[in-house]
Amino acid sequence: MSVLTPSLLAPRLLALVTVLVPMQIDINPNDTGLPGIAQLRTIVGAVMTIGLILAVLALIISAIVWAIGSNASNPHLASRGKTGVLIACGAAVICGAAVTFVNFFWGVGQAV
Repeated sequence: MSVLTPSLLAPRLLALVTVLVPMQIDINPNDTGLPGIAQLRTIVGAVMTIGLILAVLALIISAIVWAIGSNASNPHLASRGKTGVLIACGAAVICGAAVTFVNFFWGVGQAV
């Protein structure tokens, strides 16, 4: 039987620690990894534009409903119009700031 002396144990522990500790991984997104990235960016930009246009349309319709409900002394209709205005404004903020949100959280993820 062989006895593990410190001189024999140290290289084996070093090899074990080297295997267990992951190597530094450095992966960044690239624009040339897949074909069609430019077209996908164009599609996403168009969807953002459509989202903003629909948010403005919802804001206009909700404001009209709010005005009709207030003028007709209908608190339920006025309340629905107010809720619609708030939701339309929130949707516009989310559509407009989507890229900023993703970039912020990408930076947070890179800092971890």
